Amino acid sequence: MLTKAGIERYFIAEKQESLLFMVVGIAAMILAIVFFFILKSSFFKGASIPLITISLIQIMVGYSVYARSDEQRISMVYAYDMEPSRIKGEELSRMKTVNKNFILYRYVEIALAAAGLFLIYFYSTKSDMSFWFGLGLTLCIQSLFMLGADYFAEKRAKEYTQSIEWFAQQ
Repeated sequence: MLTKAGIERYFIAEKQESLLFMVVGIAAMILAIVFFFILKSSFFKGASIPLITISLIQIMVGYSVYARSDEQRISMVYAYDMEPSRIKGEELSRMKTVNKNFILYRYVEIALAAAGLFLIYFYSTKSDMSFWFGLGLTLCIQSLFMLGADYFAEKRAKEYTQSIEWFAQQ
């Protein structure tokens, strides 16, 4: 059942998780810089590549969601009373797209984690290939973190979508 409090909870949770994404992304970026410019070994240079790449995604996506969450929350709470057709049309359509995107994200994150595991397995015993081991290790860790965070976001999005679908049938 969709309520104004439910709308508020959904968008506040989205904003909180996006803040976590940004904090993790910034920490990963700092770690990547330390790895690449200070520690400088082959292992750490390899480890810095996924850290930089995925941290940029975390920071950009985190900021994007963080920046729009309050406006969306206020807009949907207003629409609940004043323009229920917006929730039934626009918001339901948006959430269906969000839910489809989570499926894509899941497959990409699983593929990246698997690639990381492959690199870990294949290069863990080859000391002259520590660049690839470092790359695989951080790729796997970052991908699994993203997979875990998206799991909770997807679960929350599905529940919110179901409440909108219920609301649309009323």
